[in-house]
Amino acid sequence: MRNRLLSSALPLALLLAALAGCRHAPVDAPAPAAATTPADDNLNAVLWMQASSEYRAAAAQTWRAAAARLDAALADPGWDALVPAERGNPATGLPPAVIVDVDETVLDNSPYQARLVADGVEYASASWAAWVDERRATPVPGVLEFARAAQARGVTIVYISNRTEAMQDATIANLRAAGLPVAGEAVFLGKGTVVEGCTSADSGDKACRRRLAGRDYRVLMQFGDQLGDFMAVEPNTPAARAALMATHGGWFGERWWMLPNPSYGDWQPALFGNDWRLSPVQRREAKHGALEPAQ
Repeated sequence: MRNRLLSSALPLALLLAALAGCRHAPVDAPAPAAATTPADDNLNAVLWMQASSEYRAAAAQTWRAAAARLDAALADPGWDALVPAERGNPATGLPPAVIVDVDETVLDNSPYQARLVADGVEYASASWAAWVDERRATPVPGVLEFARAAQARGVTIVYISNRTEAMQDATIANLRAAGLPVAGEAVFLGKGTVVEGCTSADSGDKACRRRLAGRDYRVLMQFGDQLGDFMAVEPNTPAARAALMATHGGWFGERWWMLPNPSYGDWQPALFGNDWRLSPVQRREAKHGALEPAQ
């Protein structure tokens, strides 16, 4: 009896084994859930600034090209990098200077940005103040060579930053530790600097501080990582930014020098109406809406 049962069951067992070997998931079966990572708009930007040779090349060539133009700027008594609206007095006969922004222009804060990405959080004034107090930002590639060239020609570097006046001591210490020349506290003009006879609706607008620098210096060049480092952009809209480029775009590479910074800047809020109350998802939707895909 046992042998008959085994012999009759054998074909069925072979059939089941064959079917098991070529088994496929049903057509309508859901695909396995893929692991998802929350989107972070700053991941590629910060990585590019920290890990790519292209970033270092772009920054270094900017500072190198500017140094090559210093002698021509010094030799031309009419050369001035302030727009007429921000030049409140004649520049003739004043000692020469260059105006530089601090963050992502002469100091690299990408470790702070990387910290935000790693922690999955956004910029906050408290975390930024703590980073500034660490005094660990390093010089942007190429800036030290430019600074030496400027010093050799008697050109003062004036730092106009939207770091607050309360951050002045930490910032000056960081600049000096990075090897950058600071000719005294008077050449650091932070956010909150009072400029007699000049007011601005936006405390982050640098126009009054540029005017203040212009009272004491003939400004040969300006350096920054966004348009507001060179002249006021009012209002901060794509149209106003395009208008600035239409009128003064020719100054870049001569009087004005832009450093690459894809990580942050006023170009971003200009795309979502400068409304930081919007959620990250809403801001991302506005950025998608600003894209111009190939047709």
